[in-house]
Amino acid sequence: MTLAQLPALQVILPLIAAPLCLLLRSGRLAWLLSILVSATALLIAVLLLRLVLENGTVIYAYGGWAAPWGIEYRVDIANAFVLAIVTGISTVVLLFSRVGATWEIKPSGQNLFYTSYLLCLTGLLGMTVTGDAFNLFVFLEISSLSSYVLIAMGPDRRGLTAAYQYLIMGTIGATFILIAVGLLYMVTGTLNMADLANLLPALGQSRTVRVAFAFLTVGIGLKLAMFPLHLWLPNAYAYAPHVVSAFLAATATKVAVYVLVRFIYDVFGSSFAFDSMPLQFILVVLGAAAVLSGSTIAIFQHNIKRMLGYSSVAQIGYMILGLSLASVSGLTATLVHLLNHALMKGGLFLALACMAFQLGGTRLVDLAGAGQRMPWTSAAFVVGGLSLIGVPL
Repeated sequence: MTLAQLPALQVILPLIAAPLCLLLRSGRLAWLLSILVSATALLIAVLLLRLVLENGTVIYAYGGWAAPWGIEYRVDIANAFVLAIVTGISTVVLLFSRVGATWEIKPSGQNLFYTSYLLCLTGLLGMTVTGDAFNLFVFLEISSLSSYVLIAMGPDRRGLTAAYQYLIMGTIGATFILIAVGLLYMVTGTLNMADLANLLPALGQSRTVRVAFAFLTVGIGLKLAMFPLHLWLPNAYAYAPHVVSAFLAATATKVAVYVLVRFIYDVFGSSFAFDSMPLQFILVVLGAAAVLSGSTIAIFQHNIKRMLGYSSVAQIGYMILGLSLASVSGLTATLVHLLNHALMKGGLFLALACMAFQLGGTRLVDLAGAGQRMPWTSAAFVVGGLSLIGVPL
């Protein structure tokens, strides 16, 4: 195996391990396998990041079929950064899940939980590394379907309702993305993103390309919970198992933000997105509305998980505002906040899970006296909350 094969290995490992978790009779063995796979994926992500920093973009062509005829995996500094975030968060959450999943999920469902978790990880990693538009849609569906299962495993029936809401909206978003991919293929004859980037400038005034861009933006907006397409997110975070809330809050929407950035800047080009299309005005309005509405609604929540869900809507608004600046500084701010929010929101959900296990719930009244009974966990929660508002950085 050569280093050039690392992008493929990044996706294949969790994909192969997922069904193995179902075959294992022990939930503990499934957990150990998941930890091993996620830690290996983290190691691969670090190696890829180092390789990209030293040698530039890493390209892997499946089956030896070079693009645009075959499926291409392409890793550059942007998605190597996202890979490291996703695999790092996944490994930390899995370490916690030995206690968290055992507490919330029945023993008979443990194997299915780890299978769904690894499939979700596979989808997120695949979306990040793929250079093929239709392949991205396939990985999007893998991550989405497994997310629905994970959310439905919540401790009460509200998890099923939240999963169903996410299923409906997620299906609409996926359909929009598939329509966009089909339209792009119709006018260009290719699905390779790099090839699309070369062909689309000559077709920028085409009505079909404009419609495809609109469908794609709305579809991805549903997946990243961009205001006002965020209605699935608060309930999904509130009623999913704690470990699932931590994992999805720190990774799923971040990968969707990366995908939106990739299509705007790499595939369509910023000049088309911000000059030929009114995207800048739309993103400014929706980003500002997300910040104001998400923060305001969060204040009135009594369930802390739901409060953090609305906080995520506001934080995604900040990322959208950075993206709307159409500048290097704005894009850098979006990617930096992507890292900050992934770490802090994941940490907040894990700290809240620890308090819920000890104190019996996630409502404000349940956490009375948490500072005295769990001072270190409460301190960690406070640090996470301060980090979301820019303190100390």
